[in-house]
Amino acid sequence: MSGLPGASTCPGPGEASDLKSPLGAKFREPLTEARFQQLFGDAEQEPELLAEPRWSRLRRLWKRRARACSGPGPWPLLRARLPPLRWLPHYRWRAWLLGDAVAGVTVGIVHVPQGMAFALLTSVPPVFGLYTSFFPVLIYTLLGTGRHLSTGTFAVLSLMTGSAVERLVPEPLEGNLSGIEREQLDAQRLGMFALQLGVLATFLSEPVVKALTSGAALHVLVSQLPSLLGLPLPRQIGCFALFKTLAAVLTALPRSSPAELTVSALSLALLVPVKELNVRFRDRLPTPIPGEIVMVLLASVLCFTSSLDTRYNIQIVGLLPGGFPRPLLPNLAELPRILADSLPMALVTFAVSASLASIYADKYSYTIDSNQELFAHGVSNLISSLFSCFPNSATLATTSLLVDAGGNTQVAGLFSCMVVLSVLLWLGPFFYYLPKAVLACINISSMRQMFFQMRELPQLWRISRVDFAVWMVTWVAVVTLSVDLGLAVGVVFSMVTVVCRTQRVQCLALGLAEGTELYRPLRESHKLLQVPGLCILSYPTPLYFGTRGQFRRILEWHLGLGEGGKEAPKTDGPPDAVAEPVRVVVLDCSGVTFADAAGAREVVQLASRCRDAGIHLLLAQCNASVLGTLTQAGLLDRVTPEQLFVSVQDAAAYALERLELTGPKTCTVWV
Repeated sequence: MSGLPGASTCPGPGEASDLKSPLGAKFREPLTEARFQQLFGDAEQEPELLAEPRWSRLRRLWKRRARACSGPGPWPLLRARLPPLRWLPHYRWRAWLLGDAVAGVTVGIVHVPQGMAFALLTSVPPVFGLYTSFFPVLIYTLLGTGRHLSTGTFAVLSLMTGSAVERLVPEPLEGNLSGIEREQLDAQRLGMFALQLGVLATFLSEPVVKALTSGAALHVLVSQLPSLLGLPLPRQIGCFALFKTLAAVLTALPRSSPAELTVSALSLALLVPVKELNVRFRDRLPTPIPGEIVMVLLASVLCFTSSLDTRYNIQIVGLLPGGFPRPLLPNLAELPRILADSLPMALVTFAVSASLASIYADKYSYTIDSNQELFAHGVSNLISSLFSCFPNSATLATTSLLVDAGGNTQVAGLFSCMVVLSVLLWLGPFFYYLPKAVLACINISSMRQMFFQMRELPQLWRISRVDFAVWMVTWVAVVTLSVDLGLAVGVVFSMVTVVCRTQRVQCLALGLAEGTELYRPLRESHKLLQVPGLCILSYPTPLYFGTRGQFRRILEWHLGLGEGGKEAPKTDGPPDAVAEPVRVVVLDCSGVTFADAAGAREVVQLASRCRDAGIHLLLAQCNASVLGTLTQAGLLDRVTPEQLFVSVQDAAAYALERLELTGPKTCTVWV
């Protein structure tokens, strides 16, 4: 072996090796890619697959798709788009119905105060939170595949939506609006986001999502301070909004309302311990304690009997309109203004919802359809936005509550909708005297799980320091800048770390393990079988414009292809170690997941330089995508199809049999 980072000492010509190599025996003829496709490939493929024009392959794939789409009729498509048609016939009524009913009612009771509370984060009236707790839940029950997923209002999305609402449709500073003007303002604010989740969303990495939600929880806490203290302060938006809000609160602190502060302190004194009890005694409690609804009822009764709204000027919810809202079509002229705000919301919605669905699907041994989940959340947000709903998604708090209460299937969502529906139709007047400070306390107490995500940082540091850096950078950006910009910074930084990791890979020189057909990196063992003049290299990273320079330098170092022409490879071992010039190089491409035009041209240039230097280049284990890209770049003009092999073993066997290389020798690698 030549061109290795470590030196090797090999027995001389007259010395016998004490290791036996399986290459001494002939198991089968070495298989090239063309021969493998001829023997084991698709029957519909042409024998000369590598030389097949791209337009021909596209036409063949199109015909195959057309045949697949023209068969059974619309019923399979209907069953795929309406999951209840698949699971409802197998529903276990006696075993699951009671659990779904209890869980649905429990989640519905939580949805009522939480929906009204999160509406304050969105800068819209509380009743819009009830709409968001009804329509999206009903639609997801019909379209979603997550059996244990609970959708509805989500604090992070509400905060992001509220910031965009305040920026795009600000409330007049004087605040003197008539009832009709107030309705028009609220309708305009909700219409801004009717089409926001129709775009395609993608997954975000776990550190980015957790850092985003943890940082957003701090934004929620700070944004609710004016409501806790009874300070009528305008909402701060944009960069450094958290620090601006803190400065405004500290400046106006002498003007805080003692009555509002007392209500807030009593509410937190009840909500926080109840949350802790529900977590600590989750296995012992038959159903979680509904602390939010208890607090709402107590505060409403106290405010009504003591006339807190008139005596101490405490802000209350007021009249909740009964029934359903009138459908409103969005103003498409506003669409360009909201696209920048819509994309991060769409990303957060699908990333959080799909991640939660996957977690509980793995826990309870069933599968979810990612495409159907995207369709369900998109349709849910699109249709519900016509009924004055703000953006929604699945939430960890209500999902874990549904599971703890005994929920089994999407039927629990129907019972949850019944609870919210009863409030919309009949029970709305009972919340007239509910202090808004209580809703602010509900918002803060619901952030408990998001704050506690920081406890995972030590473990994340031990597992992956790169992911730890992604978490910290995203969190700092979210806290200091804003949720939207923090998300963008986190995504960009996460992508940069992926690119940087592709730049720092090591090209591994392989040797044959004794008595096997396995090729392992030489640094993993002191004794491996090697063939003088044969160099086997494994390149474990995608080959694209960012790695083409690294690829060229590594191959030049191993093969001795410097700018001054062919030279002997360098060694770092003992002075008596003699490096034999490379005659054959096998490039293991199993780690090259994709190649772009620049990377493919680099391989073609390598083939030309090897041919000019008298080195025989063999490629092994190229996947179909990489092989197609290399073929289109003109690789077959530099090498023949007989130089493309299905495995490293086949390429090495071909080199030994056809190129008259000597047999394997025992070498000790100095590391």
